[in-house]
Amino acid sequence: MRNKKRAPSKSFGQKPRPRSRGLRKTQDTEPQIRLNKYIANAGICSRREADVLIRKGAIRVNGQVVTELGTKVMPGDKVTYGEKTLNHEKKIYVLLNKPKDYISTVDDPRERKTVLDLLGKTFKERLYPVGRLDRNTTGVLLLTNDGNLTKRLTHPSHRVKKMYHVHLDKALKKGDMLRIAQGLELGGEKVIPDQIAYANPDNKKEAGIELHSGQNRIVRRVFEHLGYKVTKLDRVMFSGLTKKNLPRGKWRQLSEKEVNILQLIS
Repeated sequence: MRNKKRAPSKSFGQKPRPRSRGLRKTQDTEPQIRLNKYIANAGICSRREADVLIRKGAIRVNGQVVTELGTKVMPGDKVTYGEKTLNHEKKIYVLLNKPKDYISTVDDPRERKTVLDLLGKTFKERLYPVGRLDRNTTGVLLLTNDGNLTKRLTHPSHRVKKMYHVHLDKALKKGDMLRIAQGLELGGEKVIPDQIAYANPDNKKEAGIELHSGQNRIVRRVFEHLGYKVTKLDRVMFSGLTKKNLPRGKWRQLSEKEVNILQLIS
Protein backbone atom coordinates (compact mmCIF):
# COMPACT_ATOMS: atom_id res chain seq x y z
CA MET A 1 0.00 0.00 0.00
CA ARG A 2 1.31 3.38 -0.94
CA ASN A 3 1.78 5.83 1.89
CA LYS A 4 -0.39 8.92 1.88
CA LYS A 5 1.33 12.11 0.95
CA ARG A 6 2.13 14.31 3.89
CA ALA A 7 0.06 17.47 4.09
CA PRO A 8 2.15 20.54 3.44
CA SER A 9 3.15 22.70 6.39
CA LYS A 10 0.77 25.56 7.13
CA SER A 11 3.61 27.98 6.57
CA PHE A 12 4.45 26.45 3.17
CA GLY A 13 4.28 28.98 0.42
CA GLN A 14 3.42 31.86 2.80
CA LYS A 15 5.49 34.98 2.84
CA PRO A 16 7.41 35.46 6.07
CA ARG A 17 5.97 38.08 8.37
CA PRO A 18 7.87 41.35 8.17
CA ARG A 19 10.42 41.89 10.91
CA SER A 20 9.67 44.84 13.20
CA ARG A 21 12.39 47.39 12.94
CA GLY A 22 14.36 47.74 16.17
CA LEU A 23 13.17 44.40 17.59
CA ARG A 24 15.44 41.37 17.57
CA LYS A 25 14.46 38.33 15.52
CA THR A 26 14.17 35.31 17.81
CA GLN A 27 13.86 31.55 17.45
CA ASP A 28 10.59 29.91 18.54
CA THR A 29 12.46 28.07 21.29
CA GLU A 30 13.72 31.28 22.92
CA PRO A 31 11.93 32.54 26.04
CA GLN A 32 9.85 35.41 24.69
CA ILE A 33 7.69 37.37 27.11
CA ARG A 34 4.75 39.69 26.49
CA LEU A 35 5.76 43.30 26.81
CA ASN A 36 3.05 44.17 29.35
CA LYS A 37 4.19 41.29 31.57
CA TYR A 38 7.83 42.40 31.20
CA ILE A 39 6.84 45.91 32.38
CA ALA A 40 4.76 44.53 35.28
CA ASN A 41 7.64 42.25 36.33
CA ALA A 42 9.85 45.33 36.48
CA GLY A 43 7.60 46.65 39.26
CA ILE A 44 6.40 49.71 37.34
CA CYS A 45 2.67 48.95 37.36
CA SER A 46 0.08 46.24 36.71
CA ARG A 47 -0.28 44.56 33.31
CA ARG A 48 -3.44 46.51 32.58
CA GLU A 49 -1.69 49.78 33.35
CA ALA A 50 1.27 48.63 31.22
CA ASP A 51 -1.11 48.27 28.26
CA VAL A 52 -2.08 51.92 28.70
CA LEU A 53 1.60 52.97 28.70
CA ILE A 54 2.20 50.93 25.53
CA ARG A 55 -0.78 52.50 23.73
CA LYS A 56 0.44 55.97 24.70
CA GLY A 57 3.86 55.29 23.20
CA ALA A 58 5.63 55.61 26.55
CA ILE A 59 7.61 52.37 26.12
CA ARG A 60 10.63 51.80 23.88
CA VAL A 61 12.16 48.46 22.94
CA ASN A 62 15.74 48.64 21.70
CA GLY A 63 15.24 52.36 21.14
CA GLN A 64 12.01 52.05 19.13
CA VAL A 65 8.61 53.20 20.40
CA VAL A 66 6.22 50.22 20.58
CA THR A 67 2.45 50.82 20.62
CA GLU A 68 1.15 47.41 19.56
CA LEU A 69 -0.44 45.36 22.36
CA GLY A 70 0.69 41.75 22.42
CA THR A 71 4.25 42.60 21.40
CA LYS A 72 6.75 40.06 22.72
CA VAL A 73 10.32 40.77 23.76
CA MET A 74 13.36 38.78 24.82
CA PRO A 75 15.03 39.04 28.25
CA GLY A 76 18.06 40.56 26.50
CA ASP A 77 16.08 43.33 24.81
CA LYS A 78 16.44 46.83 26.21
CA VAL A 79 13.06 48.07 27.40
CA THR A 80 12.85 51.67 28.60
CA TYR A 81 10.18 53.82 30.21
CA GLY A 82 11.21 57.45 29.96
CA GLU A 83 14.88 57.51 30.94
CA LYS A 84 14.63 54.33 32.99
CA THR A 85 15.80 50.94 31.71
CA LEU A 86 13.54 48.19 33.08
CA ASN A 87 14.71 44.95 34.65
CA HIS A 88 12.54 42.06 33.49
CA GLU A 89 13.09 39.81 36.53
CA LYS A 90 9.74 38.88 37.97
CA LYS A 91 9.06 40.81 41.16
CA ILE A 92 8.03 38.67 44.12
CA TYR A 93 6.25 40.02 47.22
CA VAL A 94 5.89 37.67 50.19
CA LEU A 95 4.15 38.41 53.49
CA LEU A 96 5.49 36.33 56.38
CA ASN A 97 4.21 35.94 59.94
CA LYS A 98 7.66 35.67 61.51
CA PRO A 99 8.11 33.34 64.49
CA LYS A 100 10.70 33.79 67.26
CA ASP A 101 14.31 32.65 66.89
CA TYR A 102 14.60 33.52 63.19
CA ILE A 103 17.02 36.19 61.92
CA SER A 104 15.71 38.82 59.48
CA THR A 105 18.63 38.58 57.09
CA VAL A 106 19.60 36.74 53.91
CA ASP A 107 22.67 34.98 55.30
CA ASP A 108 23.97 34.50 58.83
CA PRO A 109 27.68 33.75 59.41
CA ARG A 110 26.75 32.01 62.67
CA GLU A 111 24.41 29.71 60.73
CA ARG A 112 21.34 30.60 62.75
CA LYS A 113 17.90 30.12 61.23
CA THR A 114 16.89 32.96 58.87
CA VAL A 115 13.45 34.00 57.65
CA LEU A 116 14.37 32.73 54.17
CA ASP A 117 14.59 29.20 55.60
CA LEU A 118 10.82 29.38 56.08
CA LEU A 119 10.34 29.88 52.32
CA GLY A 120 12.47 26.88 51.41
CA LYS A 121 13.24 26.62 47.70
CA THR A 122 9.90 28.00 46.54
CA PHE A 123 11.41 30.96 44.67
CA LYS A 124 14.43 31.03 42.37
CA GLU A 125 14.57 34.82 42.75
CA ARG A 126 16.78 36.18 45.55
CA LEU A 127 14.45 37.74 48.11
CA TYR A 128 15.41 39.89 51.09
CA PRO A 129 13.51 41.34 54.07
CA VAL A 130 12.15 44.88 53.95
CA GLY A 131 13.61 46.26 57.17
CA ARG A 132 14.23 43.96 60.10
CA LEU A 133 12.55 42.38 63.07
CA ASP A 134 14.99 41.30 65.77
CA ARG A 135 15.34 37.64 66.63
CA ASN A 136 12.79 37.64 69.46
CA THR A 137 10.21 39.83 67.70
CA THR A 138 7.38 38.13 65.84
CA GLY A 139 4.83 39.23 63.29
CA VAL A 140 4.44 40.91 59.90
CA LEU A 141 7.52 40.92 57.67
CA LEU A 142 7.62 41.67 53.95
CA LEU A 143 10.20 39.98 51.68
CA THR A 144 10.79 40.99 48.06
CA ASN A 145 13.32 41.45 45.27
CA ASP A 146 11.87 44.88 44.39
CA GLY A 147 14.69 47.22 45.35
CA ASN A 148 12.84 50.43 44.50
CA LEU A 149 9.88 49.53 46.69
CA THR A 150 12.21 48.47 49.51
CA LYS A 151 13.91 51.88 49.46
CA ARG A 152 10.57 53.68 49.62
CA LEU A 153 9.21 51.51 52.45
CA THR A 154 12.33 51.89 54.59
CA HIS A 155 13.18 55.57 54.00
CA PRO A 156 12.11 57.75 56.97
CA SER A 157 10.69 60.47 54.70
CA HIS A 158 7.85 58.17 53.60
CA ARG A 159 6.66 57.71 57.19
CA VAL A 160 5.55 54.10 56.70
CA LYS A 161 3.43 53.07 59.67
CA LYS A 162 4.02 49.98 61.80
CA MET A 163 1.82 48.73 64.64
CA TYR A 164 3.01 46.53 67.53
CA HIS A 165 1.43 44.56 70.33
CA VAL A 166 3.72 44.98 73.35
CA HIS A 167 3.85 42.79 76.48
CA LEU A 168 5.64 44.35 79.47
CA ASP A 169 7.07 43.00 82.71
CA LYS A 170 4.82 45.32 84.72
CA ALA A 171 1.74 47.47 84.32
CA LEU A 172 2.24 50.57 82.16
CA LYS A 173 1.47 53.69 84.21
CA LYS A 174 -0.93 56.18 82.67
CA GLY A 175 1.63 58.95 83.17
CA ASP A 176 4.30 57.00 81.33
CA MET A 177 1.91 56.35 78.48
CA LEU A 178 1.32 60.10 78.19
CA ARG A 179 5.08 60.74 78.20
CA ILE A 180 5.50 58.28 75.33
CA ALA A 181 2.58 59.88 73.46
CA GLN A 182 4.17 63.32 73.78
CA GLY A 183 7.47 62.04 72.43
CA LEU A 184 10.82 60.81 73.77
CA GLU A 185 14.30 61.85 72.69
CA LEU A 186 16.08 58.68 71.54
CA GLY A 187 19.24 58.47 69.48
CA GLY A 188 19.16 62.16 68.63
CA GLU A 189 15.62 61.89 67.27
CA LYS A 190 12.34 62.76 68.96
CA VAL A 191 10.18 59.68 68.63
CA ILE A 192 6.47 60.51 68.69
CA PRO A 193 4.07 57.58 68.20
CA ASP A 194 1.10 57.96 65.87
CA GLN A 195 -0.98 56.14 68.50
CA ILE A 196 -0.54 54.39 71.83
CA ALA A 197 -3.14 52.74 74.05
CA TYR A 198 -3.69 49.79 76.36
CA ALA A 199 -4.16 46.68 74.21
CA ASN A 200 -6.24 45.05 76.92
CA PRO A 201 -8.20 47.26 79.37
CA ASP A 202 -8.09 44.45 81.94
CA ASN A 203 -4.32 43.93 81.65
CA LYS A 204 -2.20 47.07 81.69
CA LYS A 205 0.92 45.04 80.99
CA GLU A 206 -0.15 45.02 77.33
CA ALA A 207 -0.01 48.04 75.03
CA GLY A 208 -0.55 48.77 71.37
CA ILE A 209 1.75 51.30 69.73
CA GLU A 210 1.81 52.62 66.16
CA LEU A 211 4.81 54.57 64.90
CA HIS A 212 6.83 55.24 61.77
CA SER A 213 10.36 55.65 63.15
CA GLY A 214 12.97 53.48 61.43
CA GLN A 215 15.40 53.38 64.36
CA ASN A 216 16.75 49.97 65.32
CA ARG A 217 14.85 48.20 68.15
CA ILE A 218 12.84 51.39 68.57
CA VAL A 219 9.81 49.87 70.37
CA ARG A 220 11.91 48.08 72.96
CA ARG A 221 14.02 51.20 73.51
CA VAL A 222 10.94 53.41 74.02
CA PHE A 223 9.74 51.31 76.93
CA GLU A 224 13.22 50.54 78.31
CA HIS A 225 13.83 54.30 78.48
CA LEU A 226 11.08 54.50 81.11
CA GLY A 227 12.16 51.43 83.07
CA TYR A 228 10.02 48.72 81.47
CA LYS A 229 11.20 45.44 80.00
CA VAL A 230 9.49 44.16 76.87
CA THR A 231 8.80 40.45 77.43
CA LYS A 232 7.05 39.86 74.11
CA LEU A 233 6.79 41.96 70.95
CA ASP A 234 4.60 41.25 67.94
CA ARG A 235 4.27 43.44 64.83
CA VAL A 236 0.65 43.27 63.76
CA MET A 237 0.72 45.76 60.87
CA PHE A 238 3.28 47.06 58.38
CA SER A 239 2.29 49.66 55.76
CA GLY A 240 -1.32 48.48 55.87
CA LEU A 241 -0.42 44.77 55.66
CA THR A 242 -1.61 42.56 58.52
CA LYS A 243 -1.16 38.91 59.50
CA LYS A 244 -4.90 38.18 59.31
CA ASN A 245 -5.53 34.48 58.54
CA LEU A 246 -1.76 33.88 58.45
CA PRO A 247 -0.56 31.50 61.19
CA ARG A 248 2.83 31.99 62.83
CA GLY A 249 5.65 30.75 60.60
CA LYS A 250 3.47 30.74 57.46
CA TRP A 251 3.65 33.02 54.43
CA ARG A 252 1.70 34.02 51.36
CA GLN A 253 2.29 36.10 48.26
CA LEU A 254 0.67 39.52 48.07
CA SER A 255 -2.26 40.01 45.74
CA GLU A 256 -1.91 42.35 42.76
CA LYS A 257 -4.17 44.82 44.56
CA GLU A 258 -1.93 44.83 47.65
CA VAL A 259 1.16 45.36 45.51
CA ASN A 260 -0.46 48.24 43.65
CA ILE A 261 -1.34 49.95 46.96
CA LEU A 262 2.27 49.63 48.12
CA GLN A 263 3.48 51.08 44.81
CA LEU A 264 1.48 54.25 45.54
CA ILE A 265 3.97 55.15 48.29
CA SER A 266 6.07 58.01 46.92
